[in-house]
Amino acid sequence: QVQLVESGGGSVQAGGSLRLSCAASGTRFKINSMGWYRQAPGKQRELVAKITSGGSTNYADSVKGRFTISRDNAKNTVYLQMNSLKPEDTAVYYCYAYVLSGYWGQGTQVTVSS
Repeated sequence: QVQLVESGGGSVQAGGSLRLSCAASGTRFKINSMGWYRQAPGKQRELVAKITSGGSTNYADSVKGRFTISRDNAKNTVYLQMNSLKPEDTAVYYCYAYVLSGYWGQGTQVTVSS
């Protein structure tokens, strides 16, 4: 059973930065894809960014140029550096990892005030 532990959420003013981390444990298999999704109140969960074990990345259009995803394969950890945050980035951010099947973290709140 894969466990994902997220950290780094919080409250920040518009224009500020936050860095999310997600550490995966409980597997001896290679983690293929890791990523971040978010869900705002009343909205569906959406992809923010994802990264393969080889380092290929994919971003939502709304965060391109502001967010950067990276990973440390040796530590099974994925990061999301969020800069120039906007109020519309406010959501619960969920870490995701695919290891034979998909696993989700518990979520971490990000609140951006104007």
